[in-house]
Amino acid sequence: MKKLLLFVMLSLPLLAYSQERSIGLRLGEPLGVTYKMFVDENFSLEGIVGRGSSNSTAYYRRVFESNKPTPGAFYMGNSAGGALSLHGRVAYNEDVTPEFDITEGKLLAYGGAGFQLRSVNVEYVYRETGETTPLYESRNNFDFGPEAYGGVEYYLEDYPVNIFAEIGLFMEVVDRPGHVKLQGGIGARYIF
Repeated sequence: MKKLLLFVMLSLPLLAYSQERSIGLRLGEPLGVTYKMFVDENFSLEGIVGRGSSNSTAYYRRVFESNKPTPGAFYMGNSAGGALSLHGRVAYNEDVTPEFDITEGKLLAYGGAGFQLRSVNVEYVYRETGETTPLYESRNNFDFGPEAYGGVEYYLEDYPVNIFAEIGLFMEVVDRPGHVKLQGGIGARYIF
């Protein structure tokens, strides 16, 4: 929480220089609130706070097997929930309206990179060697790493709204280095 507050405080001076700001809803991976601001004509910064999906059962089984509560623990299952996803991103935006002969509104293509922090609460069910009674252990699974993404954003002609669609890849460097996750989303933002 202290790091998030520090990030917000350090970002405040950038708000004074931004040419355009927008806030909206993103549907997809993750589902959340997105805030985007342009720092010049082509470069933008974006933050996303949302709920990401949990990883597969096989993923959490591998995590359990690599870090058993006791040497004799046997994995039986898991449930995951409460996934929080935080993103910090920078993108290069290019106006591609003329290339598509669009007469109303504006179309931007963009590509960028950033970092992502994901936290998921995982409840493991396991048993000990020679025992039949199931045991439970709750863990927080933290994933952190870079992401690369690209997409398009359409600005409506008569309304302060844009709609967007994007796709990207997230690669973990903390927890399971090298694990790659495909992500994408659509959404809309109000421009102010």
